[in-house]
Amino acid sequence: MRAQLRAAGERITPARAAVFRLLHESRRALSHQEIESALGRANQLDRVTLYRVLDWLVDQGVAHKVAGLDRVWRFSIARESHERHAHFQCSACGKVVCLADVATRRVVLPRGFRSDSVEVTVKGRCAECA
Repeated sequence: MRAQLRAAGERITPARAAVFRLLHESRRALSHQEIESALGRANQLDRVTLYRVLDWLVDQGVAHKVAGLDRVWRFSIARESHERHAHFQCSACGKVVCLADVATRRVVLPRGFRSDSVEVTVKGRCAECA
């Protein structure tokens, strides 16, 4: 895990390491509030620092963020195959999970347009809420 952070080329602070570890161990994307709660007071991480760490992880390409139906950003580790795949969001509990086996296809845009990214989200109920 630390090797992934080290490859980003900047200092590995305790805050960056703690957030990265939490995201790496999570089986789903987590909101800022969920991350803050999971880290607890022991990490002494204020809200602004947490936002900065999350933005840094996304900027470095080791994490990604997905907007939920509730307009809340959720964060997860960017796995090797993360570039072009879909996500699933539960409309009942808000859980967001990567659908690594569902690859998104190239989108054909009008002449002169250029995409930066493609997001596909499947919405429904997860196994626990169905």
